[in-house]
Amino acid sequence: MDTSQIRPSGDTASPSQQAFFDTLLSRQSYWPLAEPGPNDTELDLIFDAAMRAPDHGALRPWRFALIRDDARAEFGDVLVDVAARREPGKPRAEHEHRRQLAYTAPLVIVIAAAPSAHSHIPETEQLLSVGAAAMNMLNAIHALGYGGFWATGADAYDANLQAALDFEPSERVLGFLFVGKPKSREHAAVRPPHSRYVREWLGRTSV
Repeated sequence: MDTSQIRPSGDTASPSQQAFFDTLLSRQSYWPLAEPGPNDTELDLIFDAAMRAPDHGALRPWRFALIRDDARAEFGDVLVDVAARREPGKPRAEHEHRRQLAYTAPLVIVIAAAPSAHSHIPETEQLLSVGAAAMNMLNAIHALGYGGFWATGADAYDANLQAALDFEPSERVLGFLFVGKPKSREHAAVRPPHSRYVREWLGRTSV
């Protein structure tokens, strides 16, 4: 997408505004991802971005877990274990390929929600808040020069995996952010025009 003609406000975008939109509109998912992953200072920025998500009721319904370095080996064990428990009729060896998922990026961030059942805020809004936090993280990951890939699937919704990763029974894993350096940036994702999904409401039509 060519962002050179974007004018965020007024007749002329400032260089900082243009740089912001150039970054924002160039984000896409990359897979697989290589070393290195973000360092601790960069991770602080990524999680600080998550904290800026809209949060009705200030419930802070998000929970995150980092998996990196040597912990990826045990994460691979967990992936094989939970797949074998889901399909006990299959030989365990048929699930061994699941182990490789733990090594497709140097960092995995587990995204989870801790919805409050005692709040007047609907659970749907709380889950949307977690999604907004995850999107802020993906934008921060991209702005720092890394690639991110949000994955879900059967593992994310498996109670055995949630328990193995030390989440509480009341918490819900919603997916995984795989983070690292893109192996290639050659192919930009083609996006449809936003006009397909946007309409202007002009008031109630007469009945």
